Order: sequence, then C-alpha cells, then structure tokens
Amino acid sequence: MNDSDIREAVRRSLQTERSAMQFYQLGAGQMKDAEARRVFTVLAGEERGHAEMFYKIYTGTDIPSFAAFMDTEPDNRAGWLAALDKLLGQGVNEQKALELAMSNEQNLEKSLLETAARIKEPAVREIFELNARETHNHYLMIEAEYARIMKMVDESDMDTFVRE
Repeated sequence: MNDSDIREAVRRSLQTERSAMQFYQLGAGQMKDAEARRVFTVLAGEERGHAEMFYKIYTGTDIPSFAAFMDTEPDNRAGWLAALDKLLGQGVNEQKALELAMSNEQNLEKSLLETAARIKEPAVREIFELNARETHNHYLMIEAEYARIMKMVDESDMDTFVRE
C-alpha cells in the first residue's frame, strides 16, 4: 500500500469505529435487559477508543477535531447503523441486536486483518492488528452475553448438564 492508500484505509477504519460506537449507543438505548444494555455501553466506549487510535495515526487534514468528528449525527443509511435501523423498524430485541453485533464484529475483525496484511509500515500495521484482537474480544463478550440472554448452558455448568 502506498501512503495515499494507507491514509484512506485509516480514514475508513476511523469512520467504521465511529459507526460501531453509534451502533452500540443506539442499541443500548433499546435494551430492556440491564446487563445487555451495560455490555453495549461498554462496547460503545471501547469503539470510541479504537477510533481515537486511528485518529492519532491519520495523516489527512480533513478531520481537524476528533471530538467534533465523533459527535456527528449517526448516518443510519450506511454500515453498522443501516442494519440496526432496519431492526429498529421491526422492533429490536436483545437477541436480534446481539446476533447483529456478533456478525458485525466478525466482519470487522476479518477486514482489519486483511488490511493489516497489506500494510508494510510496522506502527500502522500494529494499530490494525491490535484493533483486530480487540474486535475479536468484543465478539467473545457479545457471544457470552448472547448465551446468557438465550439461557444457554454456561461452560462451568456443562458437567452438571451432561450428567443429568
């Protein structure tokens, strides 16, 4: 990747992280279950942190203020928010929101790793790889919450469940 391609990849990632943050903020507002709402609130904060990592390495001049960029109104026609907007119209529930979040996180992890593999600049590649690892951790957190919401057997209960 040349410098222009890297700059564009970082900008797209910055926008994606903002969209993910807004997705979790809006989703949290729809949650009736307090723990699911807490998980989405935590994830919104972490996505803001990811966006800040990308902002710090962004070399473009079109985003002068991180705070102003992050506080822009959500664009419900694109990315993560488009699917959530559709769910909101159908009456979102925790199960559907968590399923959508897991899918989004898996797709984002794959995209981050693919981009990282094309970047030769070690410091920039490391930001993409770090975000991919943290995105994978988000998936695991959401998966655990999904299991709780769906009343799936916890790993610690597996022996008891199998014996009965």
